[in-house]
Amino acid sequence: MSNLVKYLIGFGVVAFIGLVFYNKVYIPKTTYTKISPSKGDLDIEVFGIGNVGAKNIYVINAQTGGKVLSILTDEGQWVKKGDLLVEIDSVDIPQLLQEAKIAVKKAKAELIASQKELESLQAQKNLAQVTYDRYAKLKAQSFASQSEYDKAKADLDAISAQMAVTRAHIASARTEIKRAQKGVEALEVKLSRYKIYAPADGYVIKKAVEVAQSVTPSQPILEIVDPKGVWIRAYIDERISGDIEVGQRASIKLRSQDTKRFKGYVSRIVAQSDAVTGEREVDVSFEKLPIPFYINEQAEVKIATKYLQDVMTIPAKVLIHRDDRVGVWIESDSKAHFLTLKVLGIGVDKAAVEGIDNYTKILVAGENNKVLKEGMRVH
Repeated sequence: MSNLVKYLIGFGVVAFIGLVFYNKVYIPKTTYTKISPSKGDLDIEVFGIGNVGAKNIYVINAQTGGKVLSILTDEGQWVKKGDLLVEIDSVDIPQLLQEAKIAVKKAKAELIASQKELESLQAQKNLAQVTYDRYAKLKAQSFASQSEYDKAKADLDAISAQMAVTRAHIASARTEIKRAQKGVEALEVKLSRYKIYAPADGYVIKKAVEVAQSVTPSQPILEIVDPKGVWIRAYIDERISGDIEVGQRASIKLRSQDTKRFKGYVSRIVAQSDAVTGEREVDVSFEKLPIPFYINEQAEVKIATKYLQDVMTIPAKVLIHRDDRVGVWIESDSKAHFLTLKVLGIGVDKAAVEGIDNYTKILVAGENNKVLKEGMRVH
């Protein structure tokens, strides 16, 4: 075989390999999908992830120590304000209360007896006063002896002294009634601490103790959530949270109900951001609370911050940040060029922009495409 033939064969192999590379590698790497902008309306939504929480969660603590006799509710049950929830063994408090009430009755009886005695003494004093006044006149007229006069005066003085003693007994009885009544009230307050009632309508989310278990003062027993205050504590990047306002409508997706969307609204924006994560807490309430609900369940929220009408929209994924500019790669004369745009807002998967028309061809790079560069040839 001559050298010429060898060269021709070698050239053919190289050309074949080059053609295969061009068609199988280069062309696919430089061939990009092209899309065009479109006009329409766009909901600008802010996305956040958080957990189910509540504005008011009541921690029901033991007000005194003792053995739990009964717990009249359980996790996942509804309670009404004033419902009896827990009973703790009050030991001898009821007996002491009964004795204190008896002491009050006894003091009241003694008061009544002393008052009756005072009434009797008052009648005796009135008679003794009349007798004394008569003997005083008779003595002055020398019709009564000194001894008779002295006896009448002594009788009057004795009754007055007895009345003073009785008044002292009455005052003492009144003081004893107050003291005994205070003892009753103190024992009633103490006894009331052995029964725990629901502070509000709510839903029991946690039971921390069981019947027959001993508890200490202030030990948590139950947790009850106010259903009116259930919301999603969502955490949203500060960079996209500036347009969020209280009252804006939102949608909620719970992790346990991935196919459903619940209507909601922004009910609170926490005033302080997290300095570490750069996120802001935004609380989104349900328009209609799903039953059952689970505190701390993961959830997603989308908050509608703006509604733009008749704007140019493009897929949000084609937006590129380049040298402090935001724009898209477009094709012109089979070459790639970066076009800077003004972003009016970004929705779930679309962005509203200015600076482009619906005839522009936007390049969409795939995983196998080459990285786009200014002036690069594209197919």
